[in-house]
Amino acid sequence: MPEDMKFRPRQELLSCSEFKRLITRFHKMGFDKFRFTGGEPTLHPDLVELVRFTRSLSPSPFVALTTNAYLLAKQARALADAGLQRVNISLDSMQPDRFLQLARRGSLDKVLEGISAAEEAGLEVKINTVVVQNFNEDEVVSLAALTLKHPWQIRFLEMMPFGKNSDLQLQARVNTPALQSKIHAELGPLHPVGEGLDGEARVFRLQDAPGTIGFISPVSAPFCASCNRVRLTADGKLKLCLLKDGELDLREILRGEHPDEEIDRQILAGVARKPWGHDLSHNRFGTLRGMSEIGG
Repeated sequence: MPEDMKFRPRQELLSCSEFKRLITRFHKMGFDKFRFTGGEPTLHPDLVELVRFTRSLSPSPFVALTTNAYLLAKQARALADAGLQRVNISLDSMQPDRFLQLARRGSLDKVLEGISAAEEAGLEVKINTVVVQNFNEDEVVSLAALTLKHPWQIRFLEMMPFGKNSDLQLQARVNTPALQSKIHAELGPLHPVGEGLDGEARVFRLQDAPGTIGFISPVSAPFCASCNRVRLTADGKLKLCLLKDGELDLREILRGEHPDEEIDRQILAGVARKPWGHDLSHNRFGTLRGMSEIGG
């Protein structure tokens, strides 16, 4: 979250009951996987209740969480008891000084405690690392090697361009093939796992490793054709593509006392407008929101 950004007034954000109503509508329309992200979702006072409510729907959907894990050590057990199944933990460096440089606050030890707590609570663990040229690309091999000891999925993400920082982000991007070559050279061959994508990741395994390595490559190998995701922002906007600005205002519909049928109609209309692909190749990027407002 940029230092000059302020939290929005509470009345601009969806309430717990509004989230529940929309989750119910999405579930009835066939959505079978829900992810709580952010910002930082562990700061939300109703997170455990929202996880419990979502998992209580029938048939029960898959429920995951993307977090920086800073508060996870205190919450992992309660979240698991509420029905959470997976945590995706953002971790861009295993070096304390470098971690602090990036995060600007907190400590790496807190994050590692959160990962341990998630494992102890029985949650599936995925680690998300955005690889940045001349910053943390020298840690790719050591991070990949964690899969030789742990049943985690270590996922390397290409830097994605957003708004005012798009030029810098494109220049700092490290392509997936370069990462794969580096890992292969030092740890051995990467064996494909499955025939397609795991969500948005192409997944591989080192020889005899309990964990796996995923590569998310929206720039060098776009997966737009198979993307079936939509994102609901904290202020009630349905975002149809991570890298485009088009949004549908569901908060206005909710607060306009419209019946469920109208909400369903609007959601279907929005999904029908979901783009077939991003426009990165034409140097067009989303500008209205940064990643801290959209979530992983």
